[in-house]
Amino acid sequence: MTTAPDTRTDHPPLLDFPFSWDGTRVPAEVAELRAASPVRRVRTIAGDEAWLVSSYELCAQVLKDDRFSLKDTSAPGVPRQYALTIPPEVVNNMGNITGAGLRRAVMKALNPKAPGLMEYLRTEAHRLVDTLVAEGPTADLRGAFCEPYSAGMHCHILGIPQGEAPAFLRSLDIAFMNSPCPVTGARINWDRDIARMTALLDDPATHGLVGELAALRDDPDYAHLTDEMLATVGVTLFGAGTISTSGFLAMALVYLLTHPIARDLLRDRPDLIGPGVEELLRVNLSIGDALPRLALEDVRLGDTDVRAGELVLVLVEGANLDPEKFPDPHRFDVHRDNTADHLSFGGGAHYCPATALGRTHARIALEVLLDRLPDLALAVPAGQLVWRTGFMKRIPERLPVTW
Repeated sequence: MTTAPDTRTDHPPLLDFPFSWDGTRVPAEVAELRAASPVRRVRTIAGDEAWLVSSYELCAQVLKDDRFSLKDTSAPGVPRQYALTIPPEVVNNMGNITGAGLRRAVMKALNPKAPGLMEYLRTEAHRLVDTLVAEGPTADLRGAFCEPYSAGMHCHILGIPQGEAPAFLRSLDIAFMNSPCPVTGARINWDRDIARMTALLDDPATHGLVGELAALRDDPDYAHLTDEMLATVGVTLFGAGTISTSGFLAMALVYLLTHPIARDLLRDRPDLIGPGVEELLRVNLSIGDALPRLALEDVRLGDTDVRAGELVLVLVEGANLDPEKFPDPHRFDVHRDNTADHLSFGGGAHYCPATALGRTHARIALEVLLDRLPDLALAVPAGQLVWRTGFMKRIPERLPVTW
């Protein structure tokens, strides 16, 4: 393990975190820490100290305990996981949406049973596969399928033209960057995207969620909302939603293409793709770093005393592969009775509001891909995949496939 000097004398030397960006294997440090010191001092990308929590029991405790705050991780002067690439007030996005009285509208838009959404996803998946087949192998499955499929879904949900997807996508490589210092382009992109989404509020052709938000400007009960606040809802839902769903789908495909027994099972038994998606959520390594929380008061966490003001990082892959919770955790088993207990959607007050949408998005994509391209396989050795570094998600830069 890479170590760095620690300024405190009551703890072992600091470990540098994250450990690895390679999405084909779990870093060796994960099991070692979970067994020996499931609450361990680390140094973050920003150079600050934090507690890394790696067992399921303790990760779940942090996520459910309101003494550990997400909102306060953006406060001035607190230890950071990495430099902020969005305005500090946007970190607690769903909390802001709820506080503004917009939660109902947002949850309605994120419902996969919304009229026409599943039909759109299936049609779009087939359209993208048609293009792949017409152009012939090899193809970059992340760039040619996962990303446009996810971006298109979010344009559909927001009710903005599909042609807007490239303009908003261009910001995401920077917006979800993990950097030790502020990123110049982040604010430039943010301001441009807010201006673009604000203009869409005024577009009479806009419908969906953005159309509903625009209509609230005529409601005196929502007079407290500015155009910038409404545009922020659209920009953040597009960005976070697209990165999360496309990242998970790409990593689910990486897993299946590097575990052909699992791929063949889901291909030959499409009725198992639903539970297969749940197990893929548990075993895949798409969360590239950890979920940050700030301790608001002194808390006993396992055998460790965490002090108020200290940063705590929830290592999702540590929890999801904890043998105490999931026996034989590296085995892909669609019949596990507790697979859905994974922490890939977070937990507690900040449990992801789009869980059903994320599952549906991946299920339909896999159904179409495995049916239309039954011989789908990596076009390069797995060891030749190039992994993005310094990013909130583990993703391959390209996912070359053949069929």
